[in-house]
Amino acid sequence: MEDVRRPLPSKPTRFMDQLRVFIRSKQLAYRTEKTYVKWVLDFIRFHDKKHPNTMGPKEVDQYLSYLAVQRNLTDNTQKTALNAIVFLYHKFLGRDLGKLDFTPSNRPRNLPTVFSHDEAMSIINHLDGVHRLLVSLMYGCGLRVMESVRLRVQDIDFSNNCIMIREAKGMKARRGLLPKTLLAPLEAQVDIALSLHKKDLLDGYGEVYLPGALDKKYPCAAKQPGWQYLFPAKQLSIDPRSGVKRRHHIGERHVQTVVRRAISTCQIYKKSGCHTFRHSFATRLLQSGTDIRNIQEMMGHSSIETTQIYTHVVGIQERGVISPMDL
Repeated sequence: MEDVRRPLPSKPTRFMDQLRVFIRSKQLAYRTEKTYVKWVLDFIRFHDKKHPNTMGPKEVDQYLSYLAVQRNLTDNTQKTALNAIVFLYHKFLGRDLGKLDFTPSNRPRNLPTVFSHDEAMSIINHLDGVHRLLVSLMYGCGLRVMESVRLRVQDIDFSNNCIMIREAKGMKARRGLLPKTLLAPLEAQVDIALSLHKKDLLDGYGEVYLPGALDKKYPCAAKQPGWQYLFPAKQLSIDPRSGVKRRHHIGERHVQTVVRRAISTCQIYKKSGCHTFRHSFATRLLQSGTDIRNIQEMMGHSSIETTQIYTHVVGIQERGVISPMDL
């Protein structure tokens, strides 16, 4: 259960535990917590484990410059580290770093890898069962692997022919396309999930994790069919947050491993994985003439600039430009 926050002491004394408690008090996503903790730890280790209270702008500049010059990280990665350290000082420690003067990274962001339609379908056809359906959702709806495995039964809106992505990155809910070719497989998967739920209820279980404070607001919701995971795990497990034995969703890493094997079997040698299907979704829409604002909404991007990177992915050969050798 890689998306489950590990429990913390009620009165933490260790610095990193105190930071985690503070992050959770701000209701930031668990992925944000893990990212911030990772970079703060890296910053502390770079300075021979000095306490952040004994350091300031000078040490921050040294570290960020090191990331750009010695580790040759991209500007986006350097900005992520900067965000983590600014959060540490401004929010957690209540200290203003002032104007920083570090060496910015000059390594540009790489263009995302995309599959051709034939490549994407070749990989999907090498999969079966829930893995085939999960990857079809990534390619057909532009979902992240995290968003796919976290889908609940109620998120598939058959009557309105759409899919609701509620537990998304940054907890920004959005509506997505529901491909007609996936209607029958999704209906079958709903039946499987609900049959498993009925069995769990008979065995004295059947309760699922609810995000936020929904379990307090709706005490009975955790056992209702609509809230059950669409892609439930094979085994029950102990939830470390509450100690309750219940059924979680299928793991992201497991799906990523299965997809990597399928890509290798198809002899596709691009640097690719689950997220490549999401990039391919956006690129196919752009190629078919879909308005970039609509793509932004379907992808759940906060900024249009994030979506515009796909305009660079659509090659000049797809804009009607022909090489002189082919004239």
